[in-house]
Amino acid sequence: MKSNKLSFILTLFIAMFYSESYAQSISHSFDVKISGKGKQSIIFIPGFGCSSEVWNETKINYEKDFTCYTLTMAGFAGITPMENPTFNKWEKEIADFIKQNKIFKPIVIGHSMGGGLGMAIASDYPELISKLIIVDALPCLAAVWNTSFKSNENNDCSVIVNKMMAETEEQFYQMQKMMMPQLLADTSKLDLVVNWTVKSDRKTFAEMYCDFSNTDLREKIAAIKCPTLVLLEANFANLKPAMNEQYKNLNMAEIKYATKGLHFIMYDDKEWYDKELKNFISK
Repeated sequence: MKSNKLSFILTLFIAMFYSESYAQSISHSFDVKISGKGKQSIIFIPGFGCSSEVWNETKINYEKDFTCYTLTMAGFAGITPMENPTFNKWEKEIADFIKQNKIFKPIVIGHSMGGGLGMAIASDYPELISKLIIVDALPCLAAVWNTSFKSNENNDCSVIVNKMMAETEEQFYQMQKMMMPQLLADTSKLDLVVNWTVKSDRKTFAEMYCDFSNTDLREKIAAIKCPTLVLLEANFANLKPAMNEQYKNLNMAEIKYATKGLHFIMYDDKEWYDKELKNFISK
């Protein structure tokens, strides 16, 4: 009897050990919320410093017919940070998440840096997703103002990290409060978005800002095979030659410009944005 009891306890311990080890082995550099029911899935990737909540008003239109996965990247908007985050690591872990969870050819929607991650995933794993929607993101933002820009293979982020880490909480808050109206026209959302950024881990914020600023996907996107919708803010309509140059290697791209507002198109030009998404997803 004692032998059987000991055997049972040992078996339970081993099961718990392997279960915990497995859980640790599939941990990812993001938090994910799952909602809706449907055979087709949509993965929502937010922008820099933002919460998955930025997609709340979008995903409600799709939860009836789709399974929605909304991400918040580690270190952003109050989510626990991870060691040494990089753009490439985040890209790979989102792709691994899709494969490990057997999410068959999801639609990927990304805003800002999330759009960059979407482009990178669709480029490096061209068979993985069915459609890509990029919300106000460019393959290489730095090249808009510096046409000769080239990524630095040995990019040193220490100056940016040290400067941002030296700011007090009040200084960081005031900086975000000052900058956000340049990105978001809808004043009713300003406090919400500023709150996400100030709740972000400062080191992650600085490191990812530096890393993403050094990212150039212009050549890589030639590998994208899926239909792609690019929704750009209204101001970029004044720079159409530069926008076309950015996306010249993406033959599958359909580029459209918002009618008003700034960077947060889902808030600033909601009616137009909702219509464009619906038309593209329903094709």
